[in-house]
Order: sequence, then C-alpha cells, then structure tokens
Amino acid sequence: MRRKIALPLLTIAAVVTSLFVAVAPASAHGYISSPPSRQANCASGAVANCGDIIYEPQSVEAPKGSKLCNGGGSRFAVLNDTSKNWPAATVGSTVTFNWVLTARHSTATWEYFIGNTLLASFNDGGAQPGATKSHTVSMGGFTGRQTLLARWNIADTVNAFYSCVDLNIGGGGTTPPTTPPTTSPTTPPTTSPTTPPAGGTWAAGTYYAVGAVVTYGGLSYKCRQAHTALTGWEPPNVPALWARI
Repeated sequence: MRRKIALPLLTIAAVVTSLFVAVAPASAHGYISSPPSRQANCASGAVANCGDIIYEPQSVEAPKGSKLCNGGGSRFAVLNDTSKNWPAATVGSTVTFNWVLTARHSTATWEYFIGNTLLASFNDGGAQPGATKSHTVSMGGFTGRQTLLARWNIADTVNAFYSCVDLNIGGGGTTPPTTPPTTSPTTPPTTSPTTPPAGGTWAAGTYYAVGAVVTYGGLSYKCRQAHTALTGWEPPNVPALWARI
C-alpha cells in the first residue's frame, strides 16, 4: 500500500517544483549610477519622499516596451512624478551612462530614449554583462532640460530594467563624463556623508563617493564608483564598487 501512495506523491512534488521554476522571477538587477538616475537620487537622499525605491534602486523591473520611468509596473510610481524636483545633471552633447549591476543576466539590448526618439541601441546578443556597464550616447541634437529613459532588455525573460536620468544638455562642456561623479548633484543629508572619514565602518544605506575609505571585516576598502550601499553589497562582494587597500 505504501508503494502505491509513494508514486503519486512524488509526481505531485515534481509538478509543484516545475511550476515554481516556471514562475520564478529573473534574478538580474541594475540601475544607472551616473549621471545619477532618479532612483539613484532617491537612494542617496538627494530627493526626499521616494518610498521603497530608496532601499532597492536596482529593482525597477517590468515587461519590455514601456516608456515610463518605472516601466509601467505596479511599484515605484514615484519615478514618474514630474512634479518632484529631480536634479538634472549638466552634460554635453554626448554622455557616458554607467550602470551598476547587482546581479547579472543574459542581455538582449540596451536602449536609450528621449521621448519617442531612440538615441542608441547596443545589442549584446545574449551575453552576460559584468558587474558594471557603460555606454557613450550622443544626445542627437537635443538641448536643455530633458529626461532620458534607459532600458535594459533581458534576453531570456519578458522583462526589462528601467532607469530615467534627468539631464541639462549643453549646460556645460562637451566632454562626456567617463567616471561616476565624486559627489551627488545635490548634497545628501548629513546622515549620508559623501566623503566618509578614512577608517569609517561600512554601513548599508550610506552614500559613498569615489575615493571614500571604509573598513569591513577588519580590512580596508576604497570606493571605486559612487553609490548608496545596500545589504548584499558588502565590499568583499562587489569588487566593481570597492577595491581592497
């Protein structure tokens, strides 16, 4: 009798397992760190009252094809709020956009839009990116205050990751930034210093500028790319953000 029951139970378990795998979400996450995207400005404290996006700027995931800053999903609608005082980075006619990828996934394309105009598309052909990714994009004759939408299209799911960046095009020189800025466009609150003192202990939720030195696990690390620290981004885990010294 026990043998007769065992097979159906195993069959049910296999079905449940296959269903779980089928609906499991993509593990990839990422956002533009510089020039600061809207979620980066929320996470650093440059923009207040952003809701949960301050804890997970890398999680703006929604089905492909949207032109909304939150991808048209059910979360992070604050990113679409044009009444907020989003800081605009002053840039020239070409801009280098730097992504931080907290988990990497096979990539179809990276797309950059202003309005309905596709400025650039980079086809990765299903390749897995590294911990960071950079693209230099021509602004295509656009000038003044503009909101650029970047879309990271995942190769093997229906989803993409979205990142909107507010720009003041032509307000400065024409040389594109090749590294993340050393300070946020507006001063973060005093609880999130942009230049932590040497020897300070790494802490999640803190904004770290390029060159900041912290200690973690008894070792010292130097910040390689400006970002707001999150749990899981401890210095030993993200060599793209921290270099051991």
